[in-house]
Amino acid sequence: MKKLFALLLALCLASLPVLGLGEEEKVVNVFSWAGYIDEATLAAFEAETGIKVIWSPMESMEDMLNKMDQGATGYDLIISSDYTLDILRQAGLIQKLDKSLLPNYENLDPVFLNQYYDPDNEYVIPHIAGCPLIIYDPSVVTMPITSYADLWNPELADSVATLDNDRVMIGITLKALGYSMNETDPQILNAAKEKMMSLYSNIRCFGDNESYTALETGEASVGFMFTPFVYMVKASHPDYEVVYPTEGLGYGIDGYVIPANAQNVENAHALLNYMMQPEVAAHNAEYNYYMCVNAAAHDYLSEQFVNDPVMNVPAELLKDAEFILNIGDAATLYTEIYTAFKLQ
Repeated sequence: MKKLFALLLALCLASLPVLGLGEEEKVVNVFSWAGYIDEATLAAFEAETGIKVIWSPMESMEDMLNKMDQGATGYDLIISSDYTLDILRQAGLIQKLDKSLLPNYENLDPVFLNQYYDPDNEYVIPHIAGCPLIIYDPSVVTMPITSYADLWNPELADSVATLDNDRVMIGITLKALGYSMNETDPQILNAAKEKMMSLYSNIRCFGDNESYTALETGEASVGFMFTPFVYMVKASHPDYEVVYPTEGLGYGIDGYVIPANAQNVENAHALLNYMMQPEVAAHNAEYNYYMCVNAAAHDYLSEQFVNDPVMNVPAELLKDAEFILNIGDAATLYTEIYTAFKLQ
């Protein structure tokens, strides 16, 4: 019986794919939100390079930061938002890029480089970018909307659908008062709290999907939403007006970084270089409904995407746009203000 089992085991093993002597399977371990790169793109990369992509879903950016701070291993690439990349860089938890392995780096649009989280372009490859914007139905809204401050107008009672994010919502309140979105002075934040409370009567609903649905169905006539949702509403309602608020734009860039303890560094660079191919970058931007960060990808983008005001924000406005920054313990004040606002 033992001899028979051994023979069967040998036959089973012989039927499996065999790597070369001493050869290990090539992999790259990615840590980010589930579905952030579509399966077809990853499959094409695997077929072209022979490198298998292993995706670890990220629950939240805070969870990712905690894991990395506690010495988590097993990740070769992280895709996350700008302020978290800055935290990782300052903590020494990521490594510099080897640009000799990134010939497609030259395809990137300079508008999205030299940012505060990587001023010398040593650590981060931008993935996508976006600005939360105002969109409204001019057939219903009789007043012109040009600013964040207009969202407080009594004419918009129970008409505004907004994203649900404490830093952004308090940020635009601060902008309406003439301050930075990253203010930490308790007195200024108290003034923002006072002003924000009066916005509540104009709010119809909160949330990404909720606000999108409210704009689509006409339940709300004004939206303040993240890039993909403004883009989708504009696509189905071409007559709706998109607003670049006069107080200045908020801005966000998500990017790739390689952890300092990554084990498959060359494979990570291979995936980065693949994602910077123009046709891949164009597909990725349209797949996510975010601004394309790759200048060479322009010819691969659809005409609708290229000409859309949500995706074609003027460079001079982006230059002065404001990122949400890591403000340390002051962030708790934002949470307290926003909680009080929503519990009215």
